[in-house]
Amino acid sequence: MASWVHKAIGAVQRVVQGPPPIDRPASLAKVPLVGLDGAAVGDLSGRVLLFVNVASRCGFTPQYAGLQALSVRFREAGLTVVGVPCNQFLGQEPGTADEIATFCSVRFGVDFPLLEKADVNGPGRSPLYRWLVGSEAGRGEDISWNFEKFLVDRTGEVVARFSPNTSPDDPGLVKAILGALS
Repeated sequence: MASWVHKAIGAVQRVVQGPPPIDRPASLAKVPLVGLDGAAVGDLSGRVLLFVNVASRCGFTPQYAGLQALSVRFREAGLTVVGVPCNQFLGQEPGTADEIATFCSVRFGVDFPLLEKADVNGPGRSPLYRWLVGSEAGRGEDISWNFEKFLVDRTGEVVARFSPNTSPDDPGLVKAILGALS
């Protein structure tokens, strides 16, 4: 879908959902990260993180394969890909936690962490997305669509934001990951 369509849909969603909260957690360490299974996600400090809002019924859903490949390629170097299921974009992630986990594992072999389903825009925006979007790299702009990506360095700073159109094997994304890992 063209980026102007995503922006138009985003504008309509802002009207329907209302403005996002303005309070931003002070650091990633202050953000509770809960997995699809309801348990707290293990310690991610000192790792490079790639947060991606994901959905199983989206035109970008095949990016799961590329995200898994990134995870495998750079895991030992210190990268953790973290998927955040979101149902805010045309209801493209309607599944339960179990359905999402099974879909990702069976269809794409995903073994990177998946967080509980979250809102990324509007008044119910999750603390994680308040922190990501509120960063300098996040530019305070709403998430445009599923599979938007945020890169966080080892010190816990958001260093880059990538559009949904940026595929996981995009040279610019890979270069940014390598830079954060070095």
